[in-house]
Amino acid sequence: MLKRHEVEILLKAGHPKTEVARLSGVSLRSVQRIGEESSVVHVDDAAERAKRQIGRPSTVGNFRRQVVQILQETPDLASLEILRRVRESGYSGGKTALYELVASLRPRRARPLVRFEGLPGEFSQHDFGQVEVEFRNGASQRIHFFASRLKYSRFVRVSLVPDEAVESLLRSLAEHLASWGGRPLLCVFDRPKTIALKWRKNGEVTEWNPIFAYATLEMGVGVELCWPYRAQQKGSVENLVGFVKSSFFKVRRFHDEEDLRQQLQQWHREVNEERPCRATGIIPALRLAEEAPRLRALKVPPEQLALRIPVYVGPTGTVLHDGHSYSMPPEAISMPATLYLYGQRVRIVAGRYEAEHPRKFSAEENSTLPEHRAAMVAAVSGKRGKRYLKRQQLLELGEPAIRYLTEIVHRRPRQWFEDVDRLHQILQSHGPEVLRRAMEEGLKQQIFGAFYVERSLQSGLIFAEALQ
Repeated sequence: MLKRHEVEILLKAGHPKTEVARLSGVSLRSVQRIGEESSVVHVDDAAERAKRQIGRPSTVGNFRRQVVQILQETPDLASLEILRRVRESGYSGGKTALYELVASLRPRRARPLVRFEGLPGEFSQHDFGQVEVEFRNGASQRIHFFASRLKYSRFVRVSLVPDEAVESLLRSLAEHLASWGGRPLLCVFDRPKTIALKWRKNGEVTEWNPIFAYATLEMGVGVELCWPYRAQQKGSVENLVGFVKSSFFKVRRFHDEEDLRQQLQQWHREVNEERPCRATGIIPALRLAEEAPRLRALKVPPEQLALRIPVYVGPTGTVLHDGHSYSMPPEAISMPATLYLYGQRVRIVAGRYEAEHPRKFSAEENSTLPEHRAAMVAAVSGKRGKRYLKRQQLLELGEPAIRYLTEIVHRRPRQWFEDVDRLHQILQSHGPEVLRRAMEEGLKQQIFGAFYVERSLQSGLIFAEALQ
Protein backbone atom coordinates (compact mmCIF):
# COMPACT_ATOMS: atom_id res chain seq x y z
CA MET A 1 0.00 0.00 0.00
CA LEU A 2 2.92 2.36 0.61
CA LYS A 3 4.16 1.64 -2.91
CA ARG A 4 0.69 2.58 -4.21
CA HIS A 5 0.91 5.74 -2.08
CA GLU A 6 4.29 6.52 -3.68
CA VAL A 7 2.78 6.17 -7.15
CA GLU A 8 -0.10 8.50 -6.16
CA ILE A 9 2.35 11.18 -4.99
CA LEU A 10 4.34 11.03 -8.22
CA LEU A 11 1.16 11.20 -10.33
CA LYS A 12 -0.17 14.16 -8.34
CA ALA A 13 3.18 15.89 -8.85
CA GLY A 14 2.52 15.83 -12.59
CA HIS A 15 4.98 13.15 -13.68
CA PRO A 16 4.03 11.25 -16.86
CA LYS A 17 2.86 7.72 -16.20
CA THR A 18 5.85 6.23 -17.98
CA GLU A 19 8.18 8.25 -15.76
CA VAL A 20 6.24 7.18 -12.64
CA ALA A 21 6.61 3.54 -13.68
CA ARG A 22 10.39 4.00 -14.05
CA LEU A 23 10.87 5.83 -10.76
CA SER A 24 8.69 3.52 -8.68
CA GLY A 25 9.63 0.23 -10.31
CA VAL A 26 5.97 -0.52 -11.04
CA SER A 27 4.61 -1.60 -14.41
CA LEU A 28 2.91 1.01 -16.58
CA ARG A 29 -0.32 -0.97 -16.48
CA SER A 30 -0.28 -0.91 -12.67
CA VAL A 31 0.43 2.83 -12.66
CA GLN A 32 -2.58 3.41 -14.93
CA ARG A 33 -4.80 1.28 -12.69
CA ILE A 34 -3.63 3.02 -9.48
CA GLY A 35 -4.29 6.41 -11.08
CA GLU A 36 -7.92 5.44 -11.69
CA GLU A 37 -8.54 4.07 -8.18
CA SER A 38 -9.35 5.95 -4.98
CA SER A 39 -6.58 7.32 -2.76
CA VAL A 40 -4.80 5.10 -0.26
CA VAL A 41 -6.31 5.46 3.23
CA HIS A 42 -4.64 2.56 5.07
CA VAL A 43 -1.43 0.51 4.93
CA ASP A 44 -2.66 -2.97 5.89
CA ASP A 45 -1.27 -5.05 3.01
CA ALA A 46 -2.72 -8.32 4.30
CA ALA A 47 -6.24 -6.90 4.55
CA GLU A 48 -6.01 -5.43 1.06
CA ARG A 49 -4.83 -8.74 -0.41
CA ALA A 50 -7.74 -10.53 1.26
CA LYS A 51 -10.16 -7.88 -0.01
CA ARG A 52 -8.89 -8.16 -3.60
CA GLN A 53 -8.51 -11.95 -3.35
CA ILE A 54 -4.88 -11.79 -4.44
CA GLY A 55 -2.74 -14.90 -4.49
CA ARG A 56 -3.03 -18.51 -5.54
CA PRO A 57 -1.16 -21.75 -4.80
CA SER A 58 2.24 -21.91 -6.54
CA THR A 59 2.57 -24.53 -9.28
CA VAL A 60 6.14 -23.77 -10.22
CA GLY A 61 7.43 -24.04 -6.63
CA ASN A 62 7.40 -27.85 -6.80
CA PHE A 63 10.00 -27.72 -9.61
CA ARG A 64 12.38 -25.30 -7.91
CA ARG A 65 14.95 -28.00 -7.04
CA GLN A 66 15.09 -29.23 -10.64
CA VAL A 67 15.62 -25.70 -11.97
CA VAL A 68 18.42 -25.12 -9.44
CA GLN A 69 20.13 -28.31 -10.57
CA ILE A 70 19.87 -27.34 -14.24
CA LEU A 71 21.35 -23.89 -13.61
CA GLN A 72 24.21 -25.34 -11.58
CA GLU A 73 25.15 -27.58 -14.50
CA THR A 74 24.58 -24.99 -17.29
CA PRO A 75 24.18 -21.45 -15.89
CA ASP A 76 23.68 -19.88 -19.35
CA LEU A 77 21.05 -22.35 -20.60
CA ALA A 78 18.17 -20.56 -22.33
CA SER A 79 14.97 -20.25 -20.32
CA LEU A 80 13.01 -21.79 -23.21
CA GLU A 81 15.10 -24.98 -22.99
CA ILE A 82 14.66 -25.08 -19.20
CA LEU A 83 10.89 -24.80 -19.73
CA ARG A 84 10.97 -27.73 -22.18
CA ARG A 85 12.88 -29.96 -19.75
CA VAL A 86 10.66 -29.08 -16.77
CA ARG A 87 7.50 -29.76 -18.80
CA GLU A 88 8.85 -33.19 -19.64
CA SER A 89 9.01 -33.76 -15.88
CA GLY A 90 5.32 -32.93 -15.47
CA TYR A 91 5.16 -29.14 -15.12
CA SER A 92 1.79 -27.89 -16.40
CA GLY A 93 1.94 -24.25 -15.41
CA GLY A 94 2.51 -21.16 -17.54
CA LYS A 95 5.82 -20.12 -18.97
CA THR A 96 5.80 -16.70 -17.28
CA ALA A 97 5.89 -18.20 -13.78
CA LEU A 98 8.71 -20.53 -14.80
CA TYR A 99 10.68 -17.70 -16.40
CA GLU A 100 10.35 -15.62 -13.22
CA LEU A 101 11.64 -18.53 -11.15
CA VAL A 102 14.59 -19.00 -13.53
CA ALA A 103 15.39 -15.28 -13.38
CA SER A 104 15.40 -15.32 -9.58
CA LEU A 105 17.68 -18.37 -9.43
CA ARG A 106 20.06 -17.63 -12.31
CA PRO A 107 23.46 -16.28 -11.14
CA ARG A 108 23.54 -12.53 -11.62
CA ARG A 109 26.41 -10.70 -13.20
CA ALA A 110 27.86 -7.59 -11.60
CA ARG A 111 26.26 -4.41 -12.86
CA PRO A 112 28.11 -1.14 -13.40
CA LEU A 113 27.69 1.56 -10.78
CA VAL A 114 25.27 4.24 -11.93
CA ARG A 115 25.46 7.71 -10.40
CA PHE A 116 22.61 10.16 -10.80
CA GLU A 117 21.74 13.64 -9.60
CA GLY A 118 18.48 14.50 -7.90
CA LEU A 119 16.22 17.24 -9.19
CA PRO A 120 14.88 20.06 -7.02
CA GLY A 121 12.33 18.71 -4.56
CA GLU A 122 12.79 15.11 -5.71
CA PHE A 123 14.75 13.27 -2.97
CA SER A 124 15.91 13.65 0.61
CA GLN A 125 18.19 11.26 2.49
CA HIS A 126 17.74 10.22 6.14
CA ASP A 127 19.71 8.02 8.50
CA PHE A 128 20.56 7.32 12.15
CA GLY A 129 24.11 7.52 13.45
CA GLN A 130 25.94 7.14 16.74
CA VAL A 131 29.35 8.14 18.02
CA GLU A 132 31.30 7.91 21.28
CA VAL A 133 32.12 11.41 22.54
CA GLU A 134 34.70 12.19 25.23
CA PHE A 135 33.93 15.55 26.81
CA ARG A 136 36.59 17.92 28.13
CA ASN A 137 35.20 17.50 31.64
CA GLY A 138 36.31 13.86 31.53
CA ALA A 139 32.91 12.28 30.93
CA SER A 140 32.20 9.95 28.04
CA GLN A 141 28.84 9.45 26.35
CA ARG A 142 27.40 7.65 23.36
CA ILE A 143 25.54 10.19 21.25
CA HIS A 144 22.72 9.13 18.94
CA PHE A 145 21.71 11.47 16.13
CA PHE A 146 19.29 11.56 13.20
CA ALA A 147 20.54 13.26 10.03
CA SER A 148 18.59 14.49 7.01
CA ARG A 149 19.74 16.09 3.76
CA LEU A 150 18.02 17.32 0.62
CA LYS A 151 19.76 15.66 -2.31
CA TYR A 152 19.62 18.60 -4.72
CA SER A 153 20.57 21.50 -2.44
CA ARG A 154 22.58 19.39 0.09
CA PHE A 155 20.88 21.32 2.92
CA VAL A 156 21.52 19.34 6.14
CA ARG A 157 19.66 18.97 9.43
CA VAL A 158 20.97 16.93 12.39
CA SER A 159 19.09 16.30 15.65
CA LEU A 160 20.32 14.58 18.79
CA VAL A 161 17.93 11.79 19.77
CA PRO A 162 17.64 9.57 22.87
CA ASP A 163 17.54 6.35 20.84
CA GLU A 164 17.02 4.95 17.36
CA ALA A 165 13.40 3.89 17.87
CA VAL A 166 10.59 4.61 15.44
CA GLU A 167 9.24 7.58 17.42
CA SER A 168 12.64 9.32 17.42
CA LEU A 169 12.84 8.77 13.67
CA LEU A 170 9.35 10.08 12.88
CA ARG A 171 9.45 13.15 15.13
CA SER A 172 12.91 14.14 13.88
CA LEU A 173 11.82 13.52 10.29
CA ALA A 174 8.75 15.75 10.70
CA GLU A 175 10.79 18.55 12.30
CA HIS A 176 13.45 18.40 9.57
CA LEU A 177 10.91 18.46 6.74
CA ALA A 178 9.06 21.35 8.35
CA SER A 179 12.32 23.31 8.78
CA TRP A 180 12.97 22.98 5.04
CA GLY A 181 9.52 24.26 4.23
CA GLY A 182 8.00 20.97 3.10
CA ARG A 183 8.53 17.42 1.87
CA PRO A 184 10.18 16.23 -1.35
CA LEU A 185 8.63 13.58 -3.56
CA LEU A 186 10.48 10.76 -1.84
CA CYS A 187 12.32 10.37 1.46
CA VAL A 188 15.13 7.83 1.10
CA PHE A 189 16.27 5.74 4.09
CA ASP A 190 19.46 3.71 4.21
CA ARG A 191 18.71 1.24 6.99
CA PRO A 192 15.17 0.01 7.59
CA LYS A 193 15.59 -1.36 11.13
CA THR A 194 12.69 0.68 12.47
CA ILE A 195 10.88 0.93 9.14
CA ALA A 196 10.44 -2.57 7.74
CA LEU A 197 9.62 -5.75 9.65
CA LYS A 198 9.95 -8.29 6.84
CA TRP A 199 11.49 -8.23 3.39
CA ARG A 200 12.62 -10.51 0.62
CA LYS A 201 16.23 -11.24 -0.26
CA ASN A 202 16.06 -8.74 -3.11
CA GLY A 203 15.22 -5.96 -0.64
CA GLU A 204 11.49 -5.69 -1.41
CA VAL A 205 9.56 -4.92 1.77
CA THR A 206 6.74 -7.36 2.52
CA GLU A 207 5.69 -5.95 5.90
CA TRP A 208 6.18 -2.36 7.05
CA ASN A 209 6.32 -1.18 10.62
CA PRO A 210 2.65 -0.09 11.05
CA ILE A 211 3.55 2.88 13.27
CA PHE A 212 5.96 4.20 10.64
CA ALA A 213 3.58 3.43 7.78
CA TYR A 214 0.57 5.25 9.26
CA ALA A 215 2.68 8.26 10.27
CA THR A 216 4.13 8.70 6.78
CA LEU A 217 0.64 8.34 5.34
CA GLU A 218 -0.62 11.02 7.73
CA MET A 219 2.22 13.38 6.79
CA GLY A 220 1.88 12.59 3.08
CA VAL A 221 5.50 11.42 2.80
CA GLY A 222 6.64 9.08 0.03
CA VAL A 223 9.22 6.49 1.13
CA GLU A 224 12.01 4.71 -0.69
CA LEU A 225 14.56 2.36 0.86
CA CYS A 226 18.23 2.01 -0.03
CA TRP A 227 19.59 -1.20 1.42
CA PRO A 228 22.98 -1.35 3.15
CA TYR A 229 25.98 -2.13 0.94
CA ARG A 230 24.09 -1.24 -2.25
CA ALA A 231 25.79 2.00 -3.16
CA GLN A 232 24.34 2.04 -6.68
CA GLN A 233 20.95 2.91 -5.17
CA LYS A 234 22.27 6.02 -3.41
CA GLY A 235 23.29 7.98 -6.47
CA SER A 236 25.65 10.86 -5.91
CA VAL A 237 24.56 11.48 -2.32
CA GLU A 238 27.63 11.07 -0.13
CA ASN A 239 27.59 8.93 3.02
CA LEU A 240 25.42 11.16 5.20
CA VAL A 241 26.35 9.70 8.60
CA GLY A 242 30.04 9.65 7.66
CA PHE A 243 29.83 13.29 6.58
CA VAL A 244 28.32 14.34 9.94
CA LYS A 245 30.94 12.40 11.91
CA SER A 246 33.94 13.63 9.90
CA SER A 247 32.91 17.29 9.59
CA PHE A 248 31.47 17.78 13.09
CA PHE A 249 32.16 15.17 15.74
CA LYS A 250 35.76 14.36 14.75
CA VAL A 251 36.99 17.93 14.33
CA ARG A 252 35.44 19.57 17.40
CA ARG A 253 35.85 19.24 21.17
CA PHE A 254 32.96 19.66 23.59
CA HIS A 255 32.94 20.59 27.26
CA ASP A 256 29.61 18.83 27.91
CA GLU A 257 26.38 17.90 26.15
CA GLU A 258 25.02 21.45 26.33
CA ASP A 259 28.17 22.74 24.65
CA LEU A 260 27.75 20.04 21.98
CA ARG A 261 24.22 21.23 21.23
CA GLN A 262 25.36 24.85 20.92
CA GLN A 263 28.20 23.93 18.59
CA LEU A 264 25.80 21.82 16.51
CA GLN A 265 23.74 24.95 15.84
CA GLN A 266 26.89 26.80 14.77
CA TRP A 267 27.85 23.88 12.49
CA HIS A 268 24.40 24.02 10.85
CA ARG A 269 25.06 27.65 9.89
CA GLU A 270 28.51 26.84 8.56
CA VAL A 271 27.61 23.89 6.32
CA ASN A 272 24.26 25.30 5.15
CA GLU A 273 24.76 29.06 4.88
CA GLU A 274 28.50 29.81 4.75
CA ARG A 275 30.51 26.95 3.26
CA PRO A 276 30.11 25.81 -0.38
CA CYS A 277 29.20 22.14 -0.71
CA ARG A 278 32.12 20.01 -1.91
CA ALA A 279 29.90 18.09 -4.34
CA THR A 280 28.18 21.07 -6.00
CA GLY A 281 30.54 23.97 -5.27
CA ILE A 282 27.50 26.04 -4.20
CA ILE A 283 26.35 27.10 -0.72
CA PRO A 284 23.36 24.84 0.15
CA ALA A 285 21.20 27.78 1.28
CA LEU A 286 21.41 29.27 -2.22
CA ARG A 287 20.29 26.01 -3.78
CA LEU A 288 17.55 25.61 -1.16
CA ALA A 289 16.01 28.87 -2.37
CA GLU A 290 15.73 27.24 -5.78
CA GLU A 291 14.48 23.94 -4.37
CA ALA A 292 11.96 25.29 -1.83
CA PRO A 293 9.17 26.03 -4.35
CA ARG A 294 9.20 22.34 -5.30
CA LEU A 295 8.67 21.15 -1.73
CA ARG A 296 5.15 20.31 -0.59
CA ALA A 297 3.73 21.27 2.79
CA LEU A 298 3.27 18.50 5.35
CA LYS A 299 -0.34 17.40 5.81
CA VAL A 300 0.09 17.80 9.59
CA PRO A 301 2.63 19.99 11.44
CA PRO A 302 5.17 18.18 13.66
CA GLU A 303 3.43 19.11 16.91
CA GLN A 304 0.17 17.54 15.70
CA LEU A 305 1.72 14.31 14.45
CA ALA A 306 0.19 11.35 16.31
CA LEU A 307 1.70 7.87 16.24
CA ARG A 308 -0.96 5.15 16.16
CA ILE A 309 -0.23 2.33 18.62
CA PRO A 310 -2.59 -0.63 19.17
CA VAL A 311 -3.25 -1.18 22.89
CA TYR A 312 -5.64 -2.98 25.24
CA VAL A 313 -7.71 -1.65 28.15
CA GLY A 314 -6.75 -3.83 31.10
CA PRO A 315 -8.96 -5.17 33.89
CA THR A 316 -8.10 -2.18 36.10
CA GLY A 317 -9.40 0.25 33.46
CA THR A 318 -5.96 1.43 32.37
CA VAL A 319 -3.85 1.34 29.22
CA LEU A 320 -0.14 0.68 29.61
CA HIS A 321 2.38 2.33 27.29
CA ASP A 322 6.12 2.69 27.74
CA GLY A 323 5.88 1.86 31.46
CA HIS A 324 3.13 4.42 32.18
CA SER A 325 -0.55 3.70 32.74
CA TYR A 326 -3.37 5.95 31.51
CA SER A 327 -6.92 5.61 32.81
CA MET A 328 -10.03 4.83 30.78
CA PRO A 329 -13.73 4.57 31.72
CA PRO A 330 -14.57 1.23 33.39
CA GLU A 331 -16.99 0.49 30.52
CA ALA A 332 -13.97 0.19 28.20
CA ILE A 333 -12.33 -2.63 30.19
CA SER A 334 -11.17 -5.55 28.01
CA MET A 335 -11.65 -3.57 24.80
CA PRO A 336 -8.96 -3.22 22.11
CA ALA A 337 -7.99 0.41 21.64
CA THR A 338 -5.76 2.76 19.68
CA LEU A 339 -3.35 5.06 21.49
CA TYR A 340 -2.55 8.26 19.59
CA LEU A 341 0.86 9.34 20.85
CA TYR A 342 1.64 13.05 20.50
CA GLY A 343 4.77 14.81 21.68
CA GLN A 344 3.22 16.04 24.94
CA ARG A 345 -0.15 14.30 25.21
CA VAL A 346 -1.86 10.96 24.74
CA ARG A 347 -5.30 10.27 23.28
CA ILE A 348 -6.87 6.82 23.65
CA VAL A 349 -9.88 5.62 21.67
CA ALA A 350 -11.65 2.35 22.51
CA GLY A 351 -14.90 2.02 20.59
CA ARG A 352 -17.10 4.93 21.61
CA TYR A 353 -14.95 5.72 24.65
CA GLU A 354 -12.18 8.28 24.45
CA ALA A 355 -9.76 9.87 26.92
CA GLU A 356 -6.93 12.39 26.70
CA HIS A 357 -4.02 12.62 29.15
CA PRO A 358 -0.84 14.65 29.51
CA ARG A 359 2.01 12.42 28.40
CA LYS A 360 4.16 11.01 31.20
CA PHE A 361 7.94 10.67 30.97
CA SER A 362 9.28 10.20 34.53
CA ALA A 363 9.73 6.67 35.84
CA GLU A 364 6.68 5.13 37.53
CA GLU A 365 4.56 8.20 36.72
CA ASN A 366 0.95 7.49 35.73
CA SER A 367 -2.13 9.50 34.80
CA THR A 368 -5.62 8.92 36.16
CA LEU A 369 -8.46 11.32 35.39
CA PRO A 370 -10.73 12.15 38.37
CA GLU A 371 -13.88 11.11 36.48
CA HIS A 372 -12.38 7.70 35.71
CA ARG A 373 -11.35 7.26 39.34
CA ALA A 374 -14.88 8.04 40.52
CA ALA A 375 -16.45 5.82 37.88
CA MET A 376 -14.30 2.85 38.94
CA VAL A 377 -15.38 3.29 42.56
CA ALA A 378 -19.03 3.50 41.50
CA ALA A 379 -18.68 0.37 39.38
CA VAL A 380 -17.43 -1.72 42.33
CA SER A 381 -20.19 -3.38 44.37
CA GLY A 382 -20.29 -3.37 48.17
CA LYS A 383 -18.89 -0.95 50.75
CA ARG A 384 -15.85 -3.12 51.43
CA GLY A 385 -14.93 -3.29 47.77
CA LYS A 386 -15.32 0.46 47.32
CA ARG A 387 -13.16 1.23 50.36
CA TYR A 388 -10.34 -1.01 49.28
CA LEU A 389 -10.47 0.39 45.76
CA LYS A 390 -10.27 3.94 47.15
CA ARG A 391 -7.31 2.91 49.29
CA GLN A 392 -5.59 1.37 46.29
CA GLN A 393 -6.10 4.53 44.28
CA LEU A 394 -4.46 6.48 47.11
CA LEU A 395 -1.56 4.02 47.27
CA GLU A 396 -0.89 4.66 43.57
CA LEU A 397 0.34 8.14 44.56
CA GLY A 398 3.66 6.53 45.44
CA GLU A 399 5.95 5.96 48.40
CA PRO A 400 4.66 8.85 50.60
CA ALA A 401 1.09 7.52 50.31
CA ILE A 402 2.18 3.97 51.21
CA ARG A 403 4.00 5.12 54.36
CA TYR A 404 1.25 7.55 55.36
CA LEU A 405 -1.60 5.05 55.00
CA THR A 406 0.44 2.35 56.76
CA GLU A 407 0.63 4.59 59.83
CA ILE A 408 -3.11 5.35 59.69
CA VAL A 409 -4.12 1.69 59.38
CA HIS A 410 -1.90 0.58 62.28
CA ARG A 411 -2.89 3.50 64.52
CA ARG A 412 -6.63 3.20 63.79
CA PRO A 413 -7.20 -0.37 62.53
CA ARG A 414 -11.00 -0.13 62.87
CA GLN A 415 -11.51 3.46 61.69
CA TRP A 416 -8.94 3.80 58.86
CA PHE A 417 -11.68 3.65 56.23
CA GLU A 418 -13.02 7.01 57.44
CA ASP A 419 -9.65 8.64 56.74
CA VAL A 420 -9.48 6.88 53.37
CA ASP A 421 -12.90 8.22 52.36
CA ARG A 422 -11.92 11.77 53.26
CA LEU A 423 -8.46 11.53 51.67
CA HIS A 424 -10.05 10.16 48.51
CA GLN A 425 -12.36 13.19 48.38
CA ILE A 426 -9.29 15.43 48.63
CA LEU A 427 -7.65 13.48 45.84
CA GLN A 428 -10.67 14.02 43.61
CA SER A 429 -11.08 17.71 44.40
CA HIS A 430 -7.44 18.88 44.63
CA GLY A 431 -5.49 16.37 42.55
CA PRO A 432 -2.63 13.96 43.24
CA GLU A 433 0.19 16.54 43.57
CA VAL A 434 -1.51 18.47 46.37
CA LEU A 435 -2.36 15.32 48.32
CA ARG A 436 1.11 13.83 47.84
CA ARG A 437 2.74 17.00 49.16
CA ALA A 438 0.37 17.01 52.18
CA MET A 439 1.28 13.42 53.00
CA GLU A 440 5.00 14.22 52.74
CA GLU A 441 4.56 17.09 55.21
CA GLY A 442 2.52 14.84 57.51
CA LEU A 443 5.33 12.28 57.54
CA LYS A 444 7.88 14.98 58.42
CA GLN A 445 5.75 16.27 61.31
CA GLN A 446 4.54 12.80 62.32
CA ILE A 447 0.89 13.88 62.13
CA PHE A 448 -1.37 11.28 60.54
CA GLY A 449 -4.99 11.55 59.50
CA ALA A 450 -7.35 13.21 57.07
CA PHE A 451 -8.03 15.98 59.60
CA TYR A 452 -4.40 17.17 59.29
CA VAL A 453 -4.57 17.25 55.49
CA GLU A 454 -7.87 19.14 55.52
CA ARG A 455 -6.51 21.68 58.01
CA SER A 456 -3.38 22.17 55.88
CA LEU A 457 -5.49 22.77 52.81
CA GLN A 458 -7.62 25.32 54.63
CA SER A 459 -4.49 27.23 55.59
CA GLY A 460 -3.43 27.20 51.96
CA LEU A 461 0.18 26.25 52.73
CA ILE A 462 0.22 22.80 51.11
CA PHE A 463 -1.69 24.00 48.07
CA ALA A 464 0.75 26.87 47.50
CA GLU A 465 3.78 24.58 47.86
CA ALA A 466 2.32 22.03 45.43
CA LEU A 467 1.81 24.74 42.84
CA GLN A 468 5.46 25.72 43.17
